[in-house]
Amino acid sequence: MKIFTFSLLFAITIFSFQIYSQINTGFKNSFESIKGDSILKHLRYLASDELEGRGLGTKGITLAANYIAKKFNEYRLKKNPVTDNYFQEIPFVGSTTLNSSEFKVFNGNFVSHLEHSKDYFLYKSGQQTFIPVPTELIFVGYGIAATEYDYNDYQSINVTGKIVVFLDNEPLSDDPEFFKGKEFTHYSFAAVKIQTALRRGAAGTILIPFERYSDWASVKKDFEKEDIRLAYDLTSNLNVIMNPESAKLLFNDSDYSLDEIFEMHRTHRMKSFPLKSKISFKGFFKERAFSDKNVIGIIPGSDNKLKDSYLIISAHYDHLGIGVPVENDSIYNGALDNAIGVSVLIELARVFSILNPTPKRTIVFIALTAEEQGLLGSIYYTDNPVFPLYKTIANVNIDGIAFFRDFESIIGVGSELSSLEKDLIETAERYQLEVEKIPKEFKGFSSFTNSDQYIFASRGIPSILIAEGLKNKSRSREEVLHSFYEYFEYRYHTPFDDLNQFIDEIAAERHAKILFDFCYHVANSQLSPEWKPNSPFIKARLRSIAEKK
Repeated sequence: MKIFTFSLLFAITIFSFQIYSQINTGFKNSFESIKGDSILKHLRYLASDELEGRGLGTKGITLAANYIAKKFNEYRLKKNPVTDNYFQEIPFVGSTTLNSSEFKVFNGNFVSHLEHSKDYFLYKSGQQTFIPVPTELIFVGYGIAATEYDYNDYQSINVTGKIVVFLDNEPLSDDPEFFKGKEFTHYSFAAVKIQTALRRGAAGTILIPFERYSDWASVKKDFEKEDIRLAYDLTSNLNVIMNPESAKLLFNDSDYSLDEIFEMHRTHRMKSFPLKSKISFKGFFKERAFSDKNVIGIIPGSDNKLKDSYLIISAHYDHLGIGVPVENDSIYNGALDNAIGVSVLIELARVFSILNPTPKRTIVFIALTAEEQGLLGSIYYTDNPVFPLYKTIANVNIDGIAFFRDFESIIGVGSELSSLEKDLIETAERYQLEVEKIPKEFKGFSSFTNSDQYIFASRGIPSILIAEGLKNKSRSREEVLHSFYEYFEYRYHTPFDDLNQFIDEIAAERHAKILFDFCYHVANSQLSPEWKPNSPFIKARLRSIAEKK
């Protein structure tokens, strides 16, 4: 395959003489050494057909992990002190639900047999998933309990031992003080809904998609593949996503039909109530056990007091591997998702390694695995941290890099939740950039819950993903939007996200320099980032500090 790039037709002058005079020479030298062609050199290998899409449990992802570790070693990053190498081994189990599985819906004396793929998919599957006798169902609205919004779908209803049924999404709102208005909150995330139900003693969950997916075909695109979970994350709970047409069966003879539930959503009248139907499930599966790894390199801090605090810079390096052929191409290379992001991570590791002096705080570079399978690499790291989470001041996650070299705005996904917003604004001002909110057109793609920064945040660590905005010097907002739409519609999670598409090395270089500047100042600050008082993650931070975990 061939990659098309622009030559460096013009120099990008970001710092003025006045700014240089305020920053040490070491920073200036490292900053200026960041090169787009260096980033693309890593990209050409990581997104090549040789790595076969970096699918979990494959030769390709092992080659990618070894390549990243080799670069960390070349740059003399310190090894993972737990393993004395650059790896954090993670045990996984892969499970494929067979069509012989038995999912039954009982309405009085009438029994309906649902078909896997046509009527439902499992969120997490395996031999332990078994509901042998007909079990009661309770509809719980959106399946949300959010004290900060004085909202609780579980109020005055007991779900212990029962299967809860809920809608995707969250209550409609135009008020930014109530579920952030038209923005998505983490309560809309399916994993949060499932955790909420299981903590209340539910035996399982059924999610009905009606807004987050355009149709059942788009659900199938996400779920018609092997389910991979952490080996220690075994559960006997049944967690299902059900075709809305099939889900109508669950509401037969109940107080309200599913169509009436959708009307409750539109009119802000959602309520919880028991259903008259019951379900049972007996699964049959094909399983495999394997291991993959996070890749970890460390640059110790230079300050005697602050070096025992840690900034994590992360990017996931896995992708979808070999899948359903499209136009005779079955390799899902994941060039922009996220080979280029981890290529920037490698370049940042290099330039921080030549920085003299190094930042005051220790920087931990983590190339995460299994992001595409439900953020499992970051879940494993936060379950088994190399350094205490309460001493980890922030996570800067990299998932995607700028398309266009002349962007004039940036977006801090999640920045509004913590004091990292102030750091981002200060960084933007140094480059004459505007900080904009996530455009309404991007809500579905740029949610804070969609990548690994969410897991670090859920464990209490202030986190951010810095993305390119829509304001552009040479293109209209509509032209930039069209390019993003074109990528997500035709290339994202397809074999066409490969090295045949145009990738602008100058845009990658400029984005990397902004990330370097931002991380440098966060790692050198005397003040640790803090969650804002209204953040849903502040309790996790306080708990982590209190328990010293």
